[in-house]
Order: sequence, then C-alpha cells, then structure tokens
Amino acid sequence: MHYLYVKKTSRSQTFAIKQKLLSVIFVLIGLVLIGSATIPIFFYQFFVSPSFPKVIKPIPEEEVLGEQEEVDYTQVSNWFPEAPKPTPWPSKITHYTLSVPKLKISDAIVQIGGEDLKKSLIQYEGTAFPGQFGNTVIFGHSVLPQFFNPKNYLTIFSTLPTLKPKDEIIIDFDGVRYKYVILEMIEVSPSDISILEQRYDDSYLTLITCVPPGTYLHRLAVKAKLSKI
Repeated sequence: MHYLYVKKTSRSQTFAIKQKLLSVIFVLIGLVLIGSATIPIFFYQFFVSPSFPKVIKPIPEEEVLGEQEEVDYTQVSNWFPEAPKPTPWPSKITHYTLSVPKLKISDAIVQIGGEDLKKSLIQYEGTAFPGQFGNTVIFGHSVLPQFFNPKNYLTIFSTLPTLKPKDEIIIDFDGVRYKYVILEMIEVSPSDISILEQRYDDSYLTLITCVPPGTYLHRLAVKAKLSKI
C-alpha cells in the first residue's frame, strides 16, 4: 500500500496569501472608483461634446492660472461671474414646474430669481417668463451621470447632454401648459454670457448646466422654441 503525504500549509503562508488577495481586491476597487469618475468625462469629451457647436473664448492674456478660491456652484450667481446684475421682471408668480419626458424629469420646481440650486431649478432673474416673447433661462445643477436622480436638484440636469434636437420640454406656468421643442445645443465658456441674452421674435427657452459631467469647466446650453401642443 502506498501513502501520499501532503505538507500542511503554514499559518504564515496562509496569512501571506490572504494579504495578497486583499491587496488585489483593494487595487480593483480603486480602479473601479477612478474609472467611474473619469470614464464619463472622457466619453463626454470624445463622443458627446464634438456634436455641440463650441463658443469657447480663449483665456485672456492677463489672467493667470494658479490657486483660486473654492467656488460654490450650487449658487446661481457664481455660474456667469461676468454677467451684469439683471433687472427683475414684475410678477406675482414665484414658482412653476418643468418636465423633460425623455429624461424622466417630471414637475420639477423652478424658482424665479432664486439662488440655491440645491432646492430647485432656477430661472435666471431678468429673463422672459414662459410663453412670453423672449428667452426663458433656467439653471440646473449636475454631477456624474451615474448619480442622476430626477428628484434630486443636485443631480437633476446630469443627463442633459443626452438630449437631442426635436426632444420636448414641458412647462406649466400660471395654469397654462407650454411645450418647447429643442432647436440646438451649444457649449460655451463661463465668461460667455451671450446665452443669457433676450430675443423677442418668438418665445424661447434655454436650459443651462455645467459640463463635462462632474466638472465646472464649461456650460451646456439647450436651446428650445415654443411649439403648439
């Protein structure tokens, strides 16, 4: 009869194997976390952003890049720092709702002339009211698209770049429903305030958020025009 002797693995060897496995697991977790933050940015830059016309102004020569104070982009006034202080339009209406069916955004609250994007969407003060001739400008906060939640105002515009021309935006204002159809989407620098300008030949709507996803480098403007329901 033959016997086979198997040498028992020592405790030190078992501990070393466990350490290696844990190291591999932590590395994989780190790669997943890094990838979840960077992949959406690269995808936007190489596959989404090229489809938008660019109106990106060069950095002025006198501007020196270096340490800057941390800016709170949940406050509307920090989005276009070069914009002049707007003159409010008189109105008894302070809030209304916005829906984007394609993005599953339903009856999101829009505050007229507000400041805090953590609490609602904000209509930029001094821009036309929905249904009127002019340009209704609405700001919404965004983060990385995987954290999108249509009920959370910090993430509500995270998937805005996925919209296309001819998609619809619905606004309910003062008991009247308005349907806007997207005309174009453009990308501008924070110093370009042209997307806030009024145009009085028809009723327009502009939705604005920061891009690339999870950053505050540029501004995406989704421009739409009033259409018959």
